[in-house]
Amino acid sequence: MPRKFLVVVDDSPEFGAALGYAARRARSTGGRVVLLRALPGGSDEHWSGVRDEIRRQQREEAETLLNRLGQEAAEKSGAAPVFIIEEGEPLAAIRKAVGADPDIKILVLAASGGSRGPGPLVSAVMKQGAAVTGRKLPVTIVPGELTDADIEDLA
Repeated sequence: MPRKFLVVVDDSPEFGAALGYAARRARSTGGRVVLLRALPGGSDEHWSGVRDEIRRQQREEAETLLNRLGQEAAEKSGAAPVFIIEEGEPLAAIRKAVGADPDIKILVLAASGGSRGPGPLVSAVMKQGAAVTGRKLPVTIVPGELTDADIEDLA
């Protein structure tokens, strides 16, 4: 099976750098991109009907987003990406996705630039190490301010 590059789909400005890098690396190595979208979970039983509708809408929005991003990933990588939608925190979603698919070989994240620090997901992954994924998994951290030309040159 081809190696898979896992990218967490979030709303950060640096996400595009992670997706671009993973797609270009997948193309150059014969791999595939896996796009993971983590949806926030809810626990208020009192509002279960409202919660179910919110979940349905969130899932629908996630599917639309993944389909749009999937077209970009497919163009850059040369292969259709794999889509995963999980409920819960991003770290738990990463752990679940990696545990379910042994072909996921690399986690690709993008760090924010400037004085904001690397971003909460990158910080958490660096702090927790292998505990995030449940197994030894290389993590590639891409500078978020890379241009498409920079990514093309690196990947």
